[in-house]
Amino acid sequence: MKTPEEQRIKKLRKDLSGSVYKAIYDYHMIGEGDKVMVCLSGGKDSYTMLDMLMNIQRSAKFNFDIVAVNLDQKQPGFPEEVLPKYLSEVGVDYKIVERDTYSIVKEKIPEGKTMCSLCSRLRRGTLYSVADEIGATRIALGHHREDIIETMFLNLFFAGKLETMPPKYITNDKRHVVIRPLALCKERDIEEYSNLVKYPIIPCTLCGSQDGLQRQIIKNMLKDWEKDFPRRTDSIFAAMKNMSLSHMLDRDLYDFENLKSKLTGEVETESKPESEGCGAF
Repeated sequence: MKTPEEQRIKKLRKDLSGSVYKAIYDYHMIGEGDKVMVCLSGGKDSYTMLDMLMNIQRSAKFNFDIVAVNLDQKQPGFPEEVLPKYLSEVGVDYKIVERDTYSIVKEKIPEGKTMCSLCSRLRRGTLYSVADEIGATRIALGHHREDIIETMFLNLFFAGKLETMPPKYITNDKRHVVIRPLALCKERDIEEYSNLVKYPIIPCTLCGSQDGLQRQIIKNMLKDWEKDFPRRTDSIFAAMKNMSLSHMLDRDLYDFENLKSKLTGEVETESKPESEGCGAF
């Protein structure tokens, strides 16, 4: 007889694995014979991503290889022994890459300023190089559903554009395919699963220790909305997969110029009211 905790782990593993499989299938993330470089930071998200991909690999749904890669950025107090021990125990091929990006970020970024942008650029550049070295055909990042939603609001509020983290993309130099297998996974499920299975979490002492980050402000905003309006986050995420370009304003993505009415030959766009009120017709 399984304990309630064991039953919960089994349920969460099934749900998370199912969401990862759906993301892989819907967005054509992994194909036969791919070599997937799983970027492992030591946080709950990347541990869970590796766990679910190994689970799918064992089920023989896809014939693909996995190599876990960790970038040791030489942050003070980083426990170098934790990840090699864990990765050896779970039986996955792995590579630890040592780059002192910590010193570069601390030197370049003034005290109190956000470190995330420079840190992530340095990290990505290193990981792309490692992907070339090991012959990886896919680079897997551990961003989940809430990361994707938060990024959309960050771009909306601070960059004036509707854009977010795509589940799959090709790098600017066209050399690498980057995937986000956790794209459909809820952060609360990942967090609960991580706590139950007791991953050896390594906290970030660089950007993770900063207060007042805009992403954290957005995260808190979404949590408050969810308390007042349950399932609002679900609705937002569904909307991101249900776009109507003809009812937005981007002239590069929709051909307004050549939109003609059958009767008059003039431009005509049908109105689709989203809410009641004086602005709806």
